[in-house]
Amino acid sequence: MEQIPHGSPDDPNPLRRLSLEQLRRRTSVKWREYPADVLPLWVAEMDVPLAGPVARAVTDAVAIGDTGYPSGTGYAEALASFASDRWGWDTIAVEHTRLVPDVMLGIVEVLKLITDPGDTVVVNCPVYNPFYLFVEHMQRRVVEAPLDRRARIDLTALEEAFRQAVRDGRRAAYLLCSPHNPTGTVHTAAELAAVAALADRHGVRVVADEIHAPVVSRSARFVPYLTVPGGERGFSLMSASKAWNLAGLKAALAIAGPAAAGDLERMPPEVGHGPSHLGVIAHTAAYRDGGAWLDAVLDGLDDNRRLLGELLAKHLPGVRHLPGDGTYLAWLDFRSLGLGDDPSAVLVERARVALHPGPPFGTGGAGHARLNLATSPEVLTEAVRRIADAL
Repeated sequence: MEQIPHGSPDDPNPLRRLSLEQLRRRTSVKWREYPADVLPLWVAEMDVPLAGPVARAVTDAVAIGDTGYPSGTGYAEALASFASDRWGWDTIAVEHTRLVPDVMLGIVEVLKLITDPGDTVVVNCPVYNPFYLFVEHMQRRVVEAPLDRRARIDLTALEEAFRQAVRDGRRAAYLLCSPHNPTGTVHTAAELAAVAALADRHGVRVVADEIHAPVVSRSARFVPYLTVPGGERGFSLMSASKAWNLAGLKAALAIAGPAAAGDLERMPPEVGHGPSHLGVIAHTAAYRDGGAWLDAVLDGLDDNRRLLGELLAKHLPGVRHLPGDGTYLAWLDFRSLGLGDDPSAVLVERARVALHPGPPFGTGGAGHARLNLATSPEVLTEAVRRIADAL
């Protein structure tokens, strides 16, 4: 650990402001799952201080005892303004949104509106492992449509999955991860329009998990699914959770396309009782006033993406990596190194570096591991050095 310098509170890059000593005072799962000699680059938490506007909004609320139940449409209005400024998405109608506890629970509630137990939900594997856990827990069947070798949506595989999903005349949904976790793929407008056309042809409803939407490289462009031709019957789930590191402050929004608004109206009112009032305050402040802080993080992540490519080429040339433009996650292929289906188990034992296991991400996950880039360049460098030395 002594090789990793302490952070500086004055550094313009939020990813370099905290030292490991400061980070290890945190009690979240990232810092408590493994012993103190392990570098945790696994779960999707960022090594950053809280954005100033968010911290002020939460502490101001606590100072006056504003810790009751959430109220109003300020969160949706802040997201609508952010979406207009960042993505040119000017058509979010506040009346077509619903407050939900978090993105995954919001997905569950939307799927309940448009599918029944026994129906099929299509996913693009390898994909965020809770997609499998939550969908199967609600008694829906998962059908996989694997990504292609470039980690992009394979439209042929997707159409075949849609055919399977509706073969018995049942309803079906497609759970789209955009940007894609774990690969970091940012889907293009053309790809999403093709998805919408396929979904319409087969009668499949699209539910887009867009939680990582603000976390996209400066060289890429995020396209909201509900803005593409044919996306009107779809749904989006969004929150400030990933981009501003607010996983512990629960609040998210379900957004219906114009042709899906009637479905969203059927969402039970009690779903809106789950979000935290402090969470709503935090997420609203992030979207409304956290843009400058986010831009600094995005610059730091772009630097880390380049750094990781250089480090792998120099120290771990046997690890295959297709850099993604979205999320702060990197999907690493260790298969040529013979570390078995779960390289992360070997790495945490030999290198004292924790990555997220690949197999739970579904077909295509074996032999892979997911690395969290949202840390300092020094920690990232030390992690790759440790892995290279151990192997």
